[in-house]
Amino acid sequence: MPHIPSRYLAEGPRVGIRPFTHDDAAEFTARARESKELHQPWLYPPDSAPAYADYAGRLIEDPTKAGFLVCEKGDGGSLAGFININNIVEGAFRCGALGYGAFAHAAGRGLMREGLNLVVDHAFGPMRLHRLEINVQPANSASIALARSCGFRLEGFSPNMLYIGGAWRDHERWALTTEMRRPG
Repeated sequence: MPHIPSRYLAEGPRVGIRPFTHDDAAEFTARARESKELHQPWLYPPDSAPAYADYAGRLIEDPTKAGFLVCEKGDGGSLAGFININNIVEGAFRCGALGYGAFAHAAGRGLMREGLNLVVDHAFGPMRLHRLEINVQPANSASIALARSCGFRLEGFSPNMLYIGGAWRDHERWALTTEMRRPG
């Protein structure tokens, strides 16, 4: 029997991760609209076709960004969430900044933890990054719990760090390195 390649870059028991495509616009924006109450005031993913086209275009075309969709394997590949690596720097730094969001129907089910671990392994493996950072608003307890559960450590606090939802927001800085992920 011939080997049929997976549609995913990496797979776990319940989810797979794959890159964004322009064809994901309808499902992504519908999930974003359904999830506004969960996301805001923490993040504002695109919820219209034009906004998605701009967003996905940047993730697809900009070499300093990589976008991953977390897809539920047992549900026909439906989108459970998204994880982006932004501000990718190569050379001696080899670092990227993670941003992520679960969609409401998938929240609290451990799917994003599985997806984030897959993205981390992909970033430290094929992407050859050494360090990943997550910047989280201090009151976003679900996002902090996800970072902590995947082995990220709290490194500091940055007041007025990112402009989100019409205001400059404080953020905690969490980080993980390859040494922390795979000691020895």
